[in-house]
Amino acid sequence: MEVVEEFELDLPFESGFSRGGIWFGFEVIWKWLLRAFKMNLYIGREASKLWKRFCAEISTEISLLIENWKYLLGGLIFQYIHGVAAHGVHYIHRPGPILQDVGFFLLPELGQDKAYLSETLFTFIFLSFVAWSFHPFILKSKKVYTVLLWCRVLAFLVACQILRILTFYSTQLPGPNYHCREGSRLATLPPPDNAYEVLLMNFRGVLYGCGDLIFSSHMIFTLVFVRSYQKYGTQRFIKHLAWLFAVIQSLLIIASRKHYTVDVVVAWYTVNLVVFFVDKKLPELPDRTNGAALLPLSTKERDTKSRDESHKLLNGNSVDPTDRRQRTQVNGKIPEEGNAVHVNTTP
Repeated sequence: MEVVEEFELDLPFESGFSRGGIWFGFEVIWKWLLRAFKMNLYIGREASKLWKRFCAEISTEISLLIENWKYLLGGLIFQYIHGVAAHGVHYIHRPGPILQDVGFFLLPELGQDKAYLSETLFTFIFLSFVAWSFHPFILKSKKVYTVLLWCRVLAFLVACQILRILTFYSTQLPGPNYHCREGSRLATLPPPDNAYEVLLMNFRGVLYGCGDLIFSSHMIFTLVFVRSYQKYGTQRFIKHLAWLFAVIQSLLIIASRKHYTVDVVVAWYTVNLVVFFVDKKLPELPDRTNGAALLPLSTKERDTKSRDESHKLLNGNSVDPTDRRQRTQVNGKIPEEGNAVHVNTTP
């Protein structure tokens, strides 16, 4: 008992020499080295498994990217088209008195010095979703594939942005933002000299646009990201927090006077309805947590699958899970489609 107490103090050298037996010290050192060697073997084995899984996931994502690159490219191109449309409506924007708005009466104006709050929260939501969608493939908590997820997200965004372009080109409201009000030199743009001025938009034109009000583009991205995580995310707390951020984002947009309240309200029911109906039309994403069929099988898994199929064939069961016909095994022969099998019962 006294030896065990000294070993638990993690002082192998003092324990050995205080006993007066040098062999005891060597024994303790040997146990420590053996434990460290086993730990290194375990770490190396687990690291090898993680590396193999990572390589398998990367190869799967690349295969999906090769198959679906047209959809991703089309969605990204339409983001540019949406930006050009928002930039083009700025040329026909005419500043005027700010319209009467319930949200402006209820929420105090943040002012130009605090207008960055809504953009900061939106940037946090955007980057958080991107980081979650590209988080390491080796984590089993990830339910879907990154390529397929972004194909779905871009489909939602494109559908919502088409409706948005039709809406803000139908009626131009006087912008409530500070740079869109009467007296601001950025409220109106001179007629473009050529088409390149409209097509080649700059970063300043994106930040200081006017006229693209109904409905809010910030809320399109926010609600699409929140609904996507609501369906494919795994953390319940983050799901509730995401909806809370969406509500706060709505209030900040109105308080910073970047949109009228109607722009935010229309975005809430339009985006949710669009995502609901588009999601019904799209095929369901494969769940990678249940041993996704898209991942390549290892040698052990292939051997196990072949052994199971052979076992099913020997028992007279079909390998195809959709084939549920009843079969009766008689003398090693299985009748098919009602064909009779004559059995010799003579002893």
